[in-house]
Amino acid sequence: MSKVSAPAAADPSAPEVGLGQPIGAGVVTALVGFTSSFAVVLAGLTAVGADSAQAASGLLALCVTQAIGMMLLSYRYRMPITLAWSTPGAALLASTGAVSGGWAAAVGAFALTGVLIVITGWWQRLGELVAAIPVEIAQAMLAGVLLPMCLAPVQAVRTSPAVVVPVILVWLVLQRFATRWAVLAAFVTAAVGAAISIVVRDRPLAASALVPTVELTLPQWNWQTMIGVAIPLYIVTMASQNIPGTAVMKSFDYRVPWRSAMTVTGIGTALGAPAGGHAINLAAISAALSAAPAAHPNPRRRWVAACTAGAAYLVLALGSAALVAVVAAAPSGTLETVAGLALLGTLAAAVAGALRAEEHREAGIVTFLIAASGVGFLGVGAAFWALLAGLLVRWVLTPRP
Repeated sequence: MSKVSAPAAADPSAPEVGLGQPIGAGVVTALVGFTSSFAVVLAGLTAVGADSAQAASGLLALCVTQAIGMMLLSYRYRMPITLAWSTPGAALLASTGAVSGGWAAAVGAFALTGVLIVITGWWQRLGELVAAIPVEIAQAMLAGVLLPMCLAPVQAVRTSPAVVVPVILVWLVLQRFATRWAVLAAFVTAAVGAAISIVVRDRPLAASALVPTVELTLPQWNWQTMIGVAIPLYIVTMASQNIPGTAVMKSFDYRVPWRSAMTVTGIGTALGAPAGGHAINLAAISAALSAAPAAHPNPRRRWVAACTAGAAYLVLALGSAALVAVVAAAPSGTLETVAGLALLGTLAAAVAGALRAEEHREAGIVTFLIAASGVGFLGVGAAFWALLAGLLVRWVLTPRP
């Protein structure tokens, strides 16, 4: 997986295009990647113990580390290698909730995840073991992790209907006419609701709360958080982001430099952990925005789009504190509603993948139910036990010669 192949040659019949097209594609890539899931990141970091300042710092760290990483990789290899934060990983954190050892232990788990990603790039056997996890089990675990978040909009309608109902309606309309911007429009609607709430309560936002800051936390390690957070976070990031990300790039005739990509994303994750970043990885869905012909007719020029996306993320990082301040002022359940709507498509795909193979549906549904329950044992979160239970059920029910 470490070989690097040059992108395909340009089509001689294609018209000459300047840099405006890939630059525009890069900006769109960053905007779509950021707006479609930043609410999930904030919900996940908050769930495992981050306060508002630490959550804003985590969002800032993720933007900066993935921006630098994709700029380095795309420039070095002249490929549109796009990075992203681990959205499934953030959903996992949201479903895990408070962890043994608090926020410092969660930061330690983030750092360990980065180390595991680096090791994966250099130790082929570990990557093969992750890739060997049955698709239906990995997807079922992801679906179970996502379910509680996707139920949040339903629950929030009861607690904050005046804000949540318009958010859902705006999202639904945009899903019909401009799917790419549905989550962004939903958040803008939520922000308007938050602004109205600020005016009604007469509690203006302090200017200092809008300035991005880095909140460093000394990582701590305990075995419950290592097993219950770091291992599931590593597995879901690899199985749902890095491996599909290489497949997306391959569909556009790019072979990702596996070792370099894992090294950069793993080191970026480890460095960003003390500031609150949970994990960065190869982009999967948003990767197509920079790697497709729409970014540039010449495959050898599309790396400009990835570089531009990195630069755009650096600009977006400046708004991290302001976003958290707006979210904090919003009525209860607003952030969870936006996050849940953003993950509906991912949940649908995960459920379909988990139940696709008829002979392994029992294993998939057991994995899904345990992960969705949120019930842990021995201080270890449900996602880890769901993975073990699914693999055990699959092994028991698989016929042998």
